[in-house]
Amino acid sequence: MDKTTCIVEVSREFKASAETVFDAWLDPQKAGKFLFVTPTGVMKTVEIDARVGGKFCIIETRDGIDAEHRGEYLTIDRPRQLRFSFGGHPFLATYVTVNIQKTELGCVLHLTHEGVWSDYEASVMQGWTGILDKLAQLI
Repeated sequence: MDKTTCIVEVSREFKASAETVFDAWLDPQKAGKFLFVTPTGVMKTVEIDARVGGKFCIIETRDGIDAEHRGEYLTIDRPRQLRFSFGGHPFLATYVTVNIQKTELGCVLHLTHEGVWSDYEASVMQGWTGILDKLAQLI
């Protein structure tokens, strides 16, 4: 496997306030409906300690196997920026930055995921795009 890394970037416009979009990332009730959700998975755990240094753990059962998503919040600047580490064992942690800018009709969210293994670039981009689409449906 190629261990070189890349940066994945995705953006999406929302017809909702920057505050509404930002808050959904830190609200366990809302996050459990869009963050790392798959069409056939069953959400098992959504734990969010929404403070700098706080951790999150989101576990979805997929075909009988638990898919764990863990990280630590590094920046929480409501409603402009959320930055967190993502991943870990058995992979190296990567870093995700969510920047939100207010617009006339709502806001635009720009997500940057640093440290993605190049072999996974397309699937990570597809994953984040799907997450942002689910978020748009939720709010």
